Amino acid sequence: MQEKIFEQIKNFLEKESVEYKHIHHEPTYTSEESARVRGEDISIGGKAMLVKVGEKFHLFVLSAALRIDSEKIREHFFVKKLRFATQDELVEKTGLEPGCIPPFGKPIFSFELFVDNSILKNEKIAFNAGSLQDSIIMSVSEYIRVAKPKIMDFSK
Repeated sequence: MQEKIFEQIKNFLEKESVEYKHIHHEPTYTSEESARVRGEDISIGGKAMLVKVGEKFHLFVLSAALRIDSEKIREHFFVKKLRFATQDELVEKTGLEPGCIPPFGKPIFSFELFVDNSILKNEKIAFNAGSLQDSIIMSVSEYIRVAKPKIMDFSK
């Protein structure tokens, strides 16, 4: 499945005429490790988190240097409950393990996509592209154009 997601991302970006850089590297398990092998500041990293808000899963993307502010998300959606997907749910819904989730909703995943304002502060975004060994770096403006996320403030 991981190879399939990576190929889907590459095909999607090429179809949309997006210039990007692919880096194949040693497996990385943290945002810090990913930033180091990419040679980029951690703030450039786009951390994608699958979160169950009320009864529905959404994908939230924020700078890897920050954390999700659950209170801001609860207030935005007018819900009392939210939680991160469990590892089993993540595998079931994406076919991927933690740390591999790319920052895309449709057409890669069926989740509604939300991007934190922290992503817009950088000229580029770097992310694991469906595996712990493949990263993509691309311009934020192109990412926003093709990913078509809803922009909001949910980091701290």
